Amino acid sequence: MTLSATELYKRGRGHLNAGRNAAARRLLQLAADRSSDPDLSARITGSLAALVIRQGDPATAEQMCLQALRQRGLSPTTSAMLEGQLGLLALERGDLAAAVARFDRGIARIGDDREHRTPMLINRSVAHMQAGHFAAARADLERAAADYAAAGDEVERAMAVHNAGYVSLLEGDLVRALEAMAEARGVMEHASAVNVAICDLDRAEVLRDAGLTTEAERALERVARVFGAHRMQQARGEAELHLARSLLAHDPAAAARTAAAAARRFRTVDSEAWAARADGVRVRAQLADGVVDRDGLPAPTARRLPPADEIVQVAASLRARGFAADAIAVELAGRLRGVLPARAPRLPRDAPIDVRLLAHRVRVRDALATGREAPARRRAAEGLDELARWQVSAASLDLQSAVVMHGRPLMMAGLSSALRAGRPEVLFEWSERARHFSQRVVPVRPSPDSAAAADLAELRALRADAGDADWLASPRAVELHDRLRRRQWSDTGGGGVEEHASMDAVAAALDDDTAVLSYVWSAERVACVVVTARGAQVHDIPHWPLVRSASAGLRADLDVSAAVRTGPLARVVQDSLDARLQTLSRALVEPALAGTHARRLVITAPGVLNGMPWGMLPALRGRVFTLAVSATRWVALRAGTASSARAGFAVGPRVSRGREEIERAARSWPAATVLDDADARVDAVTRLAGEVDVLHIAAHGRHAVDNPLFSGLELADGALFGYDIDRIPTVPDTVVLSACEVGRSSVRWGEEAIGMTRVWLHAGTRCVVAAPVVVADDAACELLGAMHAELAAGLAPAEALAAASARTGIIAPFQSHGAGF
Repeated sequence: MTLSATELYKRGRGHLNAGRNAAARRLLQLAADRSSDPDLSARITGSLAALVIRQGDPATAEQMCLQALRQRGLSPTTSAMLEGQLGLLALERGDLAAAVARFDRGIARIGDDREHRTPMLINRSVAHMQAGHFAAARADLERAAADYAAAGDEVERAMAVHNAGYVSLLEGDLVRALEAMAEARGVMEHASAVNVAICDLDRAEVLRDAGLTTEAERALERVARVFGAHRMQQARGEAELHLARSLLAHDPAAAARTAAAAARRFRTVDSEAWAARADGVRVRAQLADGVVDRDGLPAPTARRLPPADEIVQVAASLRARGFAADAIAVELAGRLRGVLPARAPRLPRDAPIDVRLLAHRVRVRDALATGREAPARRRAAEGLDELARWQVSAASLDLQSAVVMHGRPLMMAGLSSALRAGRPEVLFEWSERARHFSQRVVPVRPSPDSAAAADLAELRALRADAGDADWLASPRAVELHDRLRRRQWSDTGGGGVEEHASMDAVAAALDDDTAVLSYVWSAERVACVVVTARGAQVHDIPHWPLVRSASAGLRADLDVSAAVRTGPLARVVQDSLDARLQTLSRALVEPALAGTHARRLVITAPGVLNGMPWGMLPALRGRVFTLAVSATRWVALRAGTASSARAGFAVGPRVSRGREEIERAARSWPAATVLDDADARVDAVTRLAGEVDVLHIAAHGRHAVDNPLFSGLELADGALFGYDIDRIPTVPDTVVLSACEVGRSSVRWGEEAIGMTRVWLHAGTRCVVAAPVVVADDAACELLGAMHAELAAGLAPAEALAAASARTGIIAPFQSHGAGF
């Protein structure tokens, strides 16, 4: 049967809307050959022009639409459709005012023709987005979604929902953005690879803005390949531009190369507006550097900086095309490096958060350039407070810790200035800012979620099947991970904001036998603020390079020491470890302890000291200590009432002496619950966690460096993930983790250490006892067994651990995290 031109046109548009470009071109061209109706021919031309736009020839597409629009006898619908195509072309070249005007005419003329009105609403929303008119963009998208729903077109409705999520991203609401995009992707993934790539492009922007740059960049590289395979050069360039923006945060050299490549690609398709945006990112990358100076700002290097006239020219090009925020960012970057003259930046009220933070950095630099340290710190604090207001809805651990990326330069500037000031109250304030920033939004525990439990069970099976392979890289694991993250971001609501405590408030919570040691680090310089009930002192750590050198091989020495317990090498290994620990103790701890004889210590430390086995350092032996995420949190947790009336134990498979360890520990408790063998399943252990005050798990563990919430404890039916813990409604006051590596953490953006211990603390546990390195099985068995006798007798966890170490003579890397006393 020979299809009519009208039917061919309808089918061709269906392929076009679904992203099947080759099929659309074939049917539309066939329709054009068979059409004798000028009005239908004009419509076909408009649809072919849309294909030409996608494939990178906007000039030809514009001529096609203008020629069709000049034909006589066109219906209002057809002329409206062509106005819409011309509006799209104006949008592509960055002429936002012309684009909105064309769309306005097209929408007015089209009337109630939903089929053709709705795409124009979508495209006009994009113009409004780029112009910063978010309310107008959202209104267009809501109308479009309603039109598509009425027509029963779920795929296009999903695209409207997705774009509304992008508006939320531009407004700074990352949680709402991810929810909308995930809802849309669930529909669009069944349509075409191109539609999925469009979804993933914008989702990667959400991840980038959340500070999850590694995952964002992998997605953007994948998306660029999809667009390239479909010869969609404009879309591929957009993916490369977003990749460059992500790289800007941590690899400026790669960002400059990627942005330059994107600009070249845009110019091959005459997309000068997008090329200007790519030029802006390239110039910002050339003005940045991967090295951070003592003020937390880019340090001068031998690399050639772009001249002032180029910076001014690029900014002017951006401003002329309606990208005011991008233009301001380029100018601010030039002022930050001193290439442009200093001048107080003026920002539009709707400037995005990254531009606003860049302006704060310029104000900090200007203050420091004239030696005004206190105003510089005040400016840095103002910027961090603005970022805190932006992240106020972020209660999930994943999101709170990752957005620290945006504040790192200001944080480092404040810390460096505080170190130069040298006053205890100033140093302590900035130490607490750094430590407490990612936990100031207090989480509310999520409701039980059977769907999340099912997703985690499937991920356990995927991990078990993959063994040591990169199981999180499989498409199904990525899908499940996205769903879990979305639930965690949206379900872990905020229960208020907890501001960091002053030094006086912390001192008031101390007794004469307790001191706080707050280590402050910035650009290779370290000091320690020692706070007691009677006052505070600052102690420099003069041999910091020695600390860095001794730390470099520490983990290897500890691992070998745990494995080689007997034989001729044991003494050699132990001597090497002892020498390294002695060096670290003298360089790092002894200077700080010179000002206090307190028996109990609260230690807060930056990410650069992540993984330090503090309890093994000679200067701390015999002292009770706890590692607090911040002094503020220690004071808050200590104010509550701890309980240790009920204890529960679980042992995972293949743990040497694991059964003996928990049996020995359980004997100290009158009615302990013990799970082992097939009983030690994830659901049983999480249920037990909600019923006891003290939970002890002896299991093999694995720390996931790139995905700390997928660190796991191996139980009978698979891994107990950090995500599992975050779903437990009520957690024990004390958790003991006798498992290799799960005391480890990954450092995000210099300051924030995330791992299994932090997950339990975020979930509400008061104290976690864990080790950052491998511990010999016999040492764990004897030391932790003795610790439970002290716990059951009523001692606090840190006190119990210290007493057990003194009684057994075992020096092991177990340490208390949180409110250990």
